[in-house]
Amino acid sequence: RDVERSRGLGDVYKRQLARPYAKAAFESAVHASDLQGWADSLATVAAVTQQASVIRLLNSPSSTSARQAEAVIEICGDALSEACQNFIVILSENRRITLLPQISQQFEIMKANREKAVDVDIASAQELDAGQQKMLADALSEKLERKVNMQVSLDKSLLGGAVIRAGDTVIDGSIRGRLTKLAESFNS
Repeated sequence: RDVERSRGLGDVYKRQLARPYAKAAFESAVHASDLQGWADSLATVAAVTQQASVIRLLNSPSSTSARQAEAVIEICGDALSEACQNFIVILSENRRITLLPQISQQFEIMKANREKAVDVDIASAQELDAGQQKMLADALSEKLERKVNMQVSLDKSLLGGAVIRAGDTVIDGSIRGRLTKLAESFNS
C-alpha cells in the first residue's frame, strides 16, 4: 500500500516537473502551426523512452546526456523534426529526458483544450449500436462543451450499464458502481 502511495506521489512529482517542458513544446508547436506534428513526434519519442533497452541507457550512470539524446534521436529517425530533436537535446542536458511520457501526455491535453476536443473512453456491458453511440456522443459533447472523440469497448466484467472516462472525469453508470454507492450510503 505504501509503495502504491509513493508511486502516486512520484507520478504527481513527474507531472509537475514535466509541465514547463510540455508548455514550452506546446508554445513552439503553436508558433510553428504544427500541433499535430509535435504531438506525433512527442508520442513517438515517449514510446521509445519506455522501451527496456532505452530505459537501461537512460538510467546508466556512464551514459552522458549527449549520448542519451543522440541515441533517442537516432532510434526515432525521420519521425522527429529538427525542432523536436533540439527539444530532446535540451531535455537530456537538463536530465529530464525520462519525463517524455508525461510531457507527451500533457501536450495532448493542451492540444485538446486548444482544439476544444476531448477523448472519451466508454466501457459498456453490451454492444452500443450507431444510434446509441451518436446519442451518447451528442449528450457528452453538450455536457463537456467540447467535441467528443469516442472509443467504445465491450467490458464483460460489468453487470450492466457503462463507465465513461473523459480525462480526469469518470462517470460510473454501471450497475456495479451504483451498488457500490448504495453500499457506501448504508455504511455511512
